[in-house]
Amino acid sequence: MSFSFFPDYKFKRTQDITPAFLQEAGISLLMLDLDNTLAPYGKSKPAEDMILWCDQMRQAGITLYIVSNNRSIRPEIFSDIFGIPYVHKAGKPFTHGVKKAIRMSGFTPQQAALCGDQIYTDILAAHFAGICGILVAPIRLWNPLHLMRYLIELPFRWRVRKQSKSALLAQKEQEDLSPPDVVIERIFAEEQDPPADREEN
Repeated sequence: MSFSFFPDYKFKRTQDITPAFLQEAGISLLMLDLDNTLAPYGKSKPAEDMILWCDQMRQAGITLYIVSNNRSIRPEIFSDIFGIPYVHKAGKPFTHGVKKAIRMSGFTPQQAALCGDQIYTDILAAHFAGICGILVAPIRLWNPLHLMRYLIELPFRWRVRKQSKSALLAQKEQEDLSPPDVVIERIFAEEQDPPADREEN
């Protein structure tokens, strides 16, 4: 068990993670948080480019698995849309949901990674489970509580424990080293309707 708030890798968006990067890192199983990682809170359908990204991952031989703390039917709905299995009520940062997904998929922890938008749930859960933790920026911060949580996590979002050549190139292209105020401004740049309901991440 490892205790670290620092992600192993980070990307601006989930869709920026490529099969080449995962293969370079020795990752065959990519577990994914749902809310604000695969889709914004309250949205009943993912973006088309996210569906395409999932298809491309599967075609490249990467196994995807939703691991969500959400207690509603939402993970099942997105599981059906993406065509990938899921674990809900995962209890992150505790590890039982993560370990269940690894066990059910038939991979070893050394072949697995967990990707999510939160340090205190996703990255800690990954490290507690002894696997790679990949951090992405939240898709949307409409809720003041979500924004506050993001701001609290900022000191840990600027460092990574390791780095690969492909991840470095991706970060350079994404300008992921923008100062915090620019990051927040970018997140709020597009006007979006507030979600109809709230879910746990």
